[in-house]
Amino acid sequence: MLGVHLRRLRENAGVSRTDAGWAIRGSESKISRLELGRVGFKVRDVDDLLTLYKLEDPEERDRLLALARDANNPGWWQRYDDLTPQWFHSYLGLEMAADLIRTFELQFVPGLLQTPDYARSVVQLGRQDKPLSRAEQDRLVSLRMSRQEVLTRQRPARLWAVIDEAVLRRPIGSRQILKAQLEFLIDAARRHNVTLQIIPFEKGGYTATGGAFTLLRFNDADLPDIVYIEHLTSAVYLDKREELDTYVVTMDSVSITAAQPRETESILRRAIADLDL
Repeated sequence: MLGVHLRRLRENAGVSRTDAGWAIRGSESKISRLELGRVGFKVRDVDDLLTLYKLEDPEERDRLLALARDANNPGWWQRYDDLTPQWFHSYLGLEMAADLIRTFELQFVPGLLQTPDYARSVVQLGRQDKPLSRAEQDRLVSLRMSRQEVLTRQRPARLWAVIDEAVLRRPIGSRQILKAQLEFLIDAARRHNVTLQIIPFEKGGYTATGGAFTLLRFNDADLPDIVYIEHLTSAVYLDKREELDTYVVTMDSVSITAAQPRETESILRRAIADLDL
């Protein structure tokens, strides 16, 4: 986000990357990396660049310098880096910065809507080759619960989740855990910033044959959307316009295929009733 703002200011000031690099005792390539957010920021360098770009608004200057300081601070999730892969850390940072999170799930309840017991069951499934200790499970569940604060903070993100009905029928952990999870989803779907849709079995097939994915949108017109696709040992981050367009169309398509949000509670209650049979 800071890099995007610096690029816009430089271009508006008519300053070349070469001249900007000279002003901070660096090179054209360093400015390019800064503007792409690929390297850390020195507050002194950002201050010098803002002076070069003739930014005179004191409030905007303070805001951008605060961004520079924040960009260098490790995220709260760094304390879990011994249990989570490095490629996942990037997603956590993007998730915290997102204004809108649209996600499509085929197998599990989305992480931002999981109960602690359900999350623990999912964590256990993911480590069959190397079982985790109880303490490690506790920390990963704590990480997932901390992530959910993005929906309850002062300026909460909006979540729009579309899930296959199979998610409601698969007893992750146990039938009791699934029932509690479905009851939680009823409450979650009533939040003003959460939209939950379910694709019923009777809808048949649909376009998202490639599997689960998440689309992140940010509250800045200059920041591109990001598509996140997780694999077993890595993840893919897509931000090219042609790739984004394909996933936006796909997400729109599954949203149209799914039952309307007003039907979500009745579908969840039917699934709960079936569990009690």
